[in-house]
Amino acid sequence: MLDPDGTRGRERASYGSAMTAPSTHGVVLFDGTCAFCERSVRFIATRDPRGYFRFGASQTPAAHALLAGFGETRASTKSIVLIENGRLYRKSTAVLRIARRLSPPWSSAAIFLAVPQVLRDAAYDVVAAVRHRIAGTSNACEIPPPEIRERLI
Repeated sequence: MLDPDGTRGRERASYGSAMTAPSTHGVVLFDGTCAFCERSVRFIATRDPRGYFRFGASQTPAAHALLAGFGETRASTKSIVLIENGRLYRKSTAVLRIARRLSPPWSSAAIFLAVPQVLRDAAYDVVAAVRHRIAGTSNACEIPPPEIRERLI
């Protein structure tokens, strides 16, 4: 059975760390060496009309501190991470919770939260396994556009 927020209780709640994301913004942590992930951040930022999301590469000290507040590390998450309202979400749940805050038609993807998480995460894992082949890696320090730069953690 789904929790009221569309999860199955597997995501971790915060342990009261001062480093958790403020409730006025969601924080998206992504692999900063993945071109697919960087393009995803640009996609999210341009379809987030209210500027709700903040972004951070999971390799940064700020991201390490946020994850530590949930008893997690970059190695233990190994996926896109959304920190929202004092909770940490990963994989397909993170993606779909992000989508629901985007402009239409992207927000309608949140309906897939009703699909069993094990199936959603299996699909996520397939894409994650080939993401470097799809878009390559990124080891250059690209300067993000202004609409993203001001939203980095």
